[in-house]
Amino acid sequence: MYCEAFASGKCVSCPHIHQSYLQQLQRKQAQLQQIFPELPLELPCPSETAHFRNKAKMVVMGSSQAPVLGILNADEQVDLTACQLYPTGFQQAFALLIDFIRLVGLEPYQLDSRRGELKFILLSYSELDGWLLRFVLRSQHHLAAIRKHLPALQQQWPTLKVVTVNLQPEHKAILEGEQEFVLSAEAMLRQQLNDVVLYLQPQSFFQTNSAVAAALYQTARDWTAALKPARIWDLFCGVGGFALHLASPEVQVTGIEISASAIDCATRAALERGVSIDFRALDATAFADAAAQAPDLLVVNPPRRGLGQSLCQRIETLKPKALLYSSCNPITLAKDLQSLPAYQPQRAQLFDMFPHTDHAEVLVLLLRQGD
Repeated sequence: MYCEAFASGKCVSCPHIHQSYLQQLQRKQAQLQQIFPELPLELPCPSETAHFRNKAKMVVMGSSQAPVLGILNADEQVDLTACQLYPTGFQQAFALLIDFIRLVGLEPYQLDSRRGELKFILLSYSELDGWLLRFVLRSQHHLAAIRKHLPALQQQWPTLKVVTVNLQPEHKAILEGEQEFVLSAEAMLRQQLNDVVLYLQPQSFFQTNSAVAAALYQTARDWTAALKPARIWDLFCGVGGFALHLASPEVQVTGIEISASAIDCATRAALERGVSIDFRALDATAFADAAAQAPDLLVVNPPRRGLGQSLCQRIETLKPKALLYSSCNPITLAKDLQSLPAYQPQRAQLFDMFPHTDHAEVLVLLLRQGD
């Protein structure tokens, strides 16, 4: 796929976009085969190569009357509103936001002078509900003006469901702060994957590639069905994607996540789906340390840093029969598997969430040996 921003060196977010997509998949599959040299790998789950992103994170640059949405490459402001990774509806959304920035007089934050207010525009889309929009500001200075002019934006943009302002006052490379002001009547966005409806709050983590995420969760469901577990733990469960896909009347499911707001989303989704899941806002390692009995199946979906030595040791001690590991970092995945010597990989599959990059999402099923 040809990209002018990449060809000119202005944007390097997709370092392999010049390669054929087949070559990209083969490279990632080869990397995965190095981790599992004796395991016949499943065929990789491909992605669309364009228009697959359901969210955008835009740095706001320029001026209040001539805003630029994109990235800052050294000192160059790079407009990414025409990026081919976004579905076509994003271009219209960006145009409305540029007009809104002009209307409100939101001055983009300037790194060199440390002046200005608007740092980022964070935009998410759900086919089920519409749009979630977040303005990341340095202070509350323009909060009243945004509230005042928001009805005009909503009239132009009827599918704009959730609007918030996030405050990030520090002069650091941090995307968002802790304080969030909800300006719309709705505070959650629904996202449907397969037959499961998930709830997302403004700071919720959610996969950027909905189609591939749906395939990941369905595969986890298919692999789990053959195991027939009676008890499942889903550690690092987030808003409940795996737990909600694996829940059934015959299975006792527990979901553990440190974020209380994510647990609120997961609990609401389970209630509306009519399934009984024990969601708890706890640290995953602390929960495992306090547990007296292991589940039949342990599902883990840790952040990029992986499970870590302490949790791996606890898993070895608890001895769950099976482990379903969803990893966004093959390097830490390989390290964790070395710390889980009692578990033998049975299946592994690549899910290409981010074409044109080195990012690889991997699902691995492991069974405990020797007991």
